[in-house]
This record gives sequence, structure tokens and C-alpha cells, in this order.
Amino acid sequence: MKAITKGISLRSLGYLVSLAEERHFGRAADRCFVSQPTLSAQVKKLEEQLGGQLVERTQRRVMMTTLGSEVVERARRVLQGVEEIVTLTESRQDPLAGELRLGLIPTVAPYLLPRVAAVLKKRLPRLRLMLLELQTEELLQQLRQGSLDMAILARPFADEGLTSEDLYQEDFLVALPGDHKLARQEHISIADLDDQTVLLLAEGHCLRDQALEVCGRVSVREPQDFRATSLETLRQMVAAGIGMTLLPALAIDEDASPESSLAVRPFNAPRPNRMITAAWRGTSARTATMHQVGEVIRDTMRELGEGVSIV
Repeated sequence: MKAITKGISLRSLGYLVSLAEERHFGRAADRCFVSQPTLSAQVKKLEEQLGGQLVERTQRRVMMTTLGSEVVERARRVLQGVEEIVTLTESRQDPLAGELRLGLIPTVAPYLLPRVAAVLKKRLPRLRLMLLELQTEELLQQLRQGSLDMAILARPFADEGLTSEDLYQEDFLVALPGDHKLARQEHISIADLDDQTVLLLAEGHCLRDQALEVCGRVSVREPQDFRATSLETLRQMVAAGIGMTLLPALAIDEDASPESSLAVRPFNAPRPNRMITAAWRGTSARTATMHQVGEVIRDTMRELGEGVSIV
């Protein structure tokens, strides 16, 4: 009740949160679809209402004071709570309608979405997907802050406070130059990787950690002057004969020509794999929607067969 008597508005709290995340009045104003003077004035008014400095203003940058950072943290929770109230009422009217902000890791998004987008549109026609591609840590951060409703990522991840549901398991396969001696084998053992040059993604990609876990059982050589930021870059570097790499099953181009300079071989059983999982806040009012999206993905993956399984 005190906040109400002070006249603090949700809009001004939203302006403050945007300013804290952008660290720039102009960008924060653009994000909030208002003019810079309007946003600045509202933040100043909020400081006056609260009786303390929230923002440290300099000519070059904007910084939050200690008080400002604490207010922003609580403001995020307030705004998220209000959004969940609105979402709750909308979802009760039609849980499978409206906007769903879905985030995916880069090693899943370009391979999963083309397979499921049309199916999702057909089975959940009133659902509007807003898609974002981010690495695991940023996905989790935005999920917890309320900027995302649902994330699709690979285990393991820090799931405290989140509800998760496994979607599918996909094998890792070895991609190597077409003229490599191991390309003559139908299957590759982990021991075959010993002393081989293995190309990996840059730090921050969970697939890098998973590949290192597989390769950690033998001694491999990783070029120190190369870190890829996408699986497509890895694929092209392997095709150029620079080394070999591990690719998840969905990233394999089944239409590639047999004469391709890239060869792909499965591992011997038991094949190394990764689990792809959906996660959302345990407090979300759209749990029924998450379950439906997850079910569509699982049904689609069941039809793929080799290299992908539902467990």
C-alpha cells in the first residue's frame, strides 16, 4: 500500500529496468517506445518518490547506484508478477493462444525449428512463437528474469527454481574429412580419436563441454588458434581438411552428396549423446502451454528414427 500512496507506477519501474539493462538513456527509451526526455523525467520522478538516487549519470555512461541495483532487482519481480497475472487470466480463457517467448541454444535452434515449426503452427494455430537464440547461461538468466517463457537447451544446466521436461535424446556423430583414413570405417570408437585433431566450439557453448567430456577419455589435439562460433563453421573447417569434430544427429545433412569432402560416421555402441530439455519457471501460469509445445516436439522427433530417441 505504501508504494501506491507514493504514486509509483509500473511504467516507471519498467523504464528503470530497461535503463539498468541498456546502460544508456537513448537505447532504453527506444526499447520502451518513448522519447529520451520522457524516460529521463520518469526515472528522475521515481528517484524523488523513493527519496534516493537510483542512477549515476555521467557524460559517457549510465551506472546504477547500490540502491538502484536493489530496486531494479525487486522491480523485475514486481513486473514479472504483474505479467503472470495477465498471462494467468489470458491462459484461463485460452491456454493455447497468445504469445510464447521461446529461447533455444544455437546448436539446437537451426536444426530443430525447421522440423517442428510447421507442426506447431498446425497443432497450435492460435499460439504465436517469439523465437530467440542464446547460449545456455543467457537463456537461463532471461528465463529467470521473465524475459522468456520457455527455453530449449541441453542438459546439464542449473535448474534451480525451474520446471523441466526432457524432449529427446540425440547421438553425437563424428564428422571428418572425406579422405581421412577413419572415413573408411563404418563406425568410430572413442579410442579412434586418440591423437587426432578435434575442432570445437568457442567457450560458452554447452556442446563444447559435452564434446570435451567425450574426447576426455582419450588424448586429442585441439588447435589453440581456432574456436568456431557455429556448427556450420565447424562443418566447413572439417570439409577443408583442418581436423574432425563431433556433431549432434539433427545437424547432419542427410542430403549431402556421397562424393562430399565431409564424411560422417556413427560411434560404436554405447553411443555418446545429449539430452535436449524444455525448461520454464515453476511459477509460470502457462504450464499447460509448455506441456503442449513439448508434446509436439516429442511427437515430431519420434518420426526421425536413427540418431534421435524419446526416453
